[in-house]
Amino acid sequence: MDFVSIRVITGDVARLVEFYETVTEMRAAWATEDFAEIRTPAATLAIAGTRTVPLFAPGSARPADNHSVIVEFRVDDVDRVYEKLTGSVIDFVNEPTTMPWGNRSLLFRDPDGNLVNFFTPATG
Repeated sequence: MDFVSIRVITGDVARLVEFYETVTEMRAAWATEDFAEIRTPAATLAIAGTRTVPLFAPGSARPADNHSVIVEFRVDDVDRVYEKLTGSVIDFVNEPTTMPWGNRSLLFRDPDGNLVNFFTPATG
């Protein structure tokens, strides 16, 4: 088994895709107006509109209602990325902080309120 992606359901696919393109500096691959993916070598962030939910199971997912998942990206230098994101991200939860487990972490919210963590391993 391979873990390949996480899908975020949103009420505004274009807005969320634009946000993630900005913060990751990667272009999304669009399949339809309701579905796009930010593909990295390790995994994919899929962004889908609410019209896709009934294809799986009606009412099974709600946009902008995440209270338990953090979308994480490893970056080369979280402090440098923080400086670059200062004009693009509105809701920083914390500035770069070294965590007890050794990662230097930057936590912020996307436009739907989902938590996003950019981190750099600070120790081996």
